[in-house]
Amino acid sequence: MTVSPPSGVAPGGFASVFNPALFAGKHVFVTGGSSGINLRIAEAFGEHGAKVSINGRKVDKLEAAVKGLREKKIQAEGYAADVRDFAAVDAALGAAHAKFGNIDVLVCGAAGNFPAPVAMMSSNGFKSVMDIDVLGSFNACRAAFERLTRPGVVIAISAPQAQVAYPMQAHVCAAKAGVDMLMKTLAMEWGSLGVRCVSIWPGPIDDTEGMQRLAGDPAVKKKVEALVPLLRFGTKDEVAQLALFLASPAAQYCTGSVYSVDGGMALVGGAMMSQAVQG
Repeated sequence: MTVSPPSGVAPGGFASVFNPALFAGKHVFVTGGSSGINLRIAEAFGEHGAKVSINGRKVDKLEAAVKGLREKKIQAEGYAADVRDFAAVDAALGAAHAKFGNIDVLVCGAAGNFPAPVAMMSSNGFKSVMDIDVLGSFNACRAAFERLTRPGVVIAISAPQAQVAYPMQAHVCAAKAGVDMLMKTLAMEWGSLGVRCVSIWPGPIDDTEGMQRLAGDPAVKKKVEALVPLLRFGTKDEVAQLALFLASPAAQYCTGSVYSVDGGMALVGGAMMSQAVQG
């Protein structure tokens, strides 16, 4: 029997369920914010009134992203820095703080990934992903600490690989597990200060570089979609909606937890996903 997703289930555009002034006057800083899911998160906060600071390594991409945000009438600035370099991250956050004031929401989104089996992965390749994801998240959190509003929110963009083993993703599995444990530990250490720390697990999200690499072929995409319990890829908008919720007063008792936006894909398991991708 062939099963199709319910008609109209896939969102055709960003239809926010939140008050458009929900984050008016707030300052949101997003690492890795010049593209993909992280840029959409930055846009969503800006569309709800926030002043947005984004960080990235490549100046040209950063400038283009800031231009796009401003064209949407969002107050935005960009700060070039490699999250692996604490001094650079500290300088970026310092400049953002000087421009827009205390940081109300920090989104740790900078990440690295490439598919490779352990037997063919270099030590440097493994280290690079660990440094960008884990060290980069630590650097952003540590540099932001004295500049965070109390109460404030830290959101890490993690992945199901933190808990679900995926072939050819050993570096990502290790890194994302580290990111999630960092958030849980910070939730314990910073909770009494009014700072909530949470993780988001995006699953197979359409129109992203990661899914283009894994399922860019339409036939492969179709096989992967058939594995997802909701029978479709998610959207960047849906990840952004979750970030808005977690940063809002509606989630003020949420901290130290992981929130999936994956259509149930983590329930399926990495082996089946890998088989679909590899044919």
